[in-house]
Amino acid sequence: MPASKSESNRALIIQALAGGGQLHNLSDANDTQLMQRLLQNPAAPMFDAEDAGTVMRFLTAYLAMTGRQTELTGTARMQERPIAVLVDALRELGARIEYVGREGYPPLRLLGRTPQPATAEETEPIELTVRGDISSQYISALLMIATTLPAGLRIWLTGKVGSRPYIRMTQALMQHFGAACRDLGTVLEVRPQPYQPTDYTVEGDWSAASYWYAMVALAPEGSYLTLPTLRRYSWQGDQAIAGIMAQLGVHTEFLADETLRLTKTAPAARLTQDFTDCPDLAQTVAVVAAALGVPATFTGLESLRIKETDRIAALQTELAKFGGALTDAGEGRFEVSAENFQVTGQTVATYHDHRMAMAFAPLALHGEIHIEAPQVVRKSYPQFWQELEKAGFSIPPPSI
Repeated sequence: MPASKSESNRALIIQALAGGGQLHNLSDANDTQLMQRLLQNPAAPMFDAEDAGTVMRFLTAYLAMTGRQTELTGTARMQERPIAVLVDALRELGARIEYVGREGYPPLRLLGRTPQPATAEETEPIELTVRGDISSQYISALLMIATTLPAGLRIWLTGKVGSRPYIRMTQALMQHFGAACRDLGTVLEVRPQPYQPTDYTVEGDWSAASYWYAMVALAPEGSYLTLPTLRRYSWQGDQAIAGIMAQLGVHTEFLADETLRLTKTAPAARLTQDFTDCPDLAQTVAVVAAALGVPATFTGLESLRIKETDRIAALQTELAKFGGALTDAGEGRFEVSAENFQVTGQTVATYHDHRMAMAFAPLALHGEIHIEAPQVVRKSYPQFWQELEKAGFSIPPPSI
């Protein structure tokens, strides 16, 4: 399995703030390699986050709170993804940030930081109020730089909090590097205790594992495979795929040495799933449910509109090519259905979105399929197509 991109990018920011420590098994995903390159060139007059959400959000906070004067930009799609919530919060913490173009969106001009020196009487953390229903990456970015503040930081979360496992992952990594932080539900607190240089080994990626779960779900009954480097007690929210896929006919058994075995069984008659804490799994599960003819109700898909593409619209368009449907039922509910779902050589558009390519690829177990722009997988799983070939899939060279 590839290493976790989510863990890797958080660990790189924390390592930079800690001033040392060895990181092992870093992800080879483009987002992580990009983060490494940018952090190794701190004096650059321009940083390009490309299409990487964590790179844009985490670097905005890191560069702003370490006083860098530079510009931070990204792809055309990145410049359509809002960042005002994070910028507003950083400004409250003393960061001087301007929008180069449209208000509330990248590119950004970072103009340094106005220091907020501690006083003898200053013992309470700075307090911020942040919406919980926006990208958890904003919250993680603020948490990681909180140790640079004289009295720490207290974040009050308002509304429904999405992707909370990613916030917990951030806090766990911070604590591994010596930070003092607490999760009090609607309040997150970081005390002014600096990071310490520490070694860390990144876990295998549960998001990547979800595509192998999909392959077992679509394989004949009795099929199985094993996946390495995945922890039973993981910080990754996408470990939820084990429970979700149990309802779609995949049994998970944890073996020794961080290895698990997946076995195909019979699916349930219906699936109901809230993706608030694991939105990156929605595409994969939608494709599997439609292909198996298992009707499903999804909630918690709000953040999919502002990902690499509008993932809801993309799913609706591509599922329809096979006879599937993702229907907006109102009040935050979406229904997955299929009538005579067939795989007969259709071409799937990927919309510059790695998860679209990998979510639909397992359909090759039911027939020939064509994936446009397959190189998009480099964002999170560069060896995906080669790994499929090792597993017995036939992929003509021009398709790779």
